[in-house]
Amino acid sequence: MRYPVVIHKDPTSAYGVTVPDLPGCFSAGDSLDDALHLTIEAIECHVEGLLLDGETIPPKKTLEEHQANPDFAGGLWAVVEVDLSKLSGKTRRVNITLPERVLILMDHYASEHGKTRSGLIAQAAVEYIAKRQGDE
Repeated sequence: MRYPVVIHKDPTSAYGVTVPDLPGCFSAGDSLDDALHLTIEAIECHVEGLLLDGETIPPKKTLEEHQANPDFAGGLWAVVEVDLSKLSGKTRRVNITLPERVLILMDHYASEHGKTRSGLIAQAAVEYIAKRQGDE
């Protein structure tokens, strides 16, 4: 799942990162690369905490909506990619039935992107649910 983030840097401080779609999710780092890497970890921890507490993932807003928010004025915007399928480490085997053509497409895509079929299905499901919760 892709999350827009806003980065602030004062001359005497580290890079501070805010994830507008996840209120209360922040990160920081001494370099821009370090701050963005740590932001991915912060998002994973934040979302996993929400899921463990039985809460929903907050609905996503557009980048334009976030940029219009005066709280984020003057910040540098970036987008980080987070694989939410890795969350809640416990796994369970399930049996599903899909059309062969869909399996071929999934396997091809997963292979090209360094994923497994199961990982791709899990990521797609989490992203779909998060998007639909935002539409409700």
